[in-house]
Amino acid sequence: MIRVCPSCQKKNRVAARHAGSRTRCGACKADLPPPAEPIDADPDLFEEVVRDAEVPVLVDFWAAWCAPCRRAAPEVHAAAEATAGRALVLKVDTERYPDIAGAYGVQAIPTFVVLRRGRTVRRESGLVPARQLVAWLEEAAA
Repeated sequence: MIRVCPSCQKKNRVAARHAGSRTRCGACKADLPPPAEPIDADPDLFEEVVRDAEVPVLVDFWAAWCAPCRRAAPEVHAAAEATAGRALVLKVDTERYPDIAGAYGVQAIPTFVVLRRGRTVRRESGLVPARQLVAWLEEAAA
């Protein structure tokens, strides 16, 4: 995954297995904090994170036209902030990547899936508050 250094603005490739921890910028050696925001996932990034992440992963299956998805977005962002360094949050646009959504049997959006070591440990459709998303990630980490 690509992380932008907050100090020098250089792009850094960070392996998914290290995405939940602090790393260093290859250019200026400043700390690259773990992601504290949802990450838009394409099929390659999605596969890498699901396969290699050492922390739980929350996947938000959504679409731009979906009003409930737009209402869920701030909750998803808050969950990503609250679990930075302990979990990763991915957003998968079901219009752009229907194959990913299909592989997880997504028939309604928003749908949230929590994965741990590549396995689904929780799944829920509809609006979910950030505190519940965080609780699911903490449960998956235990």
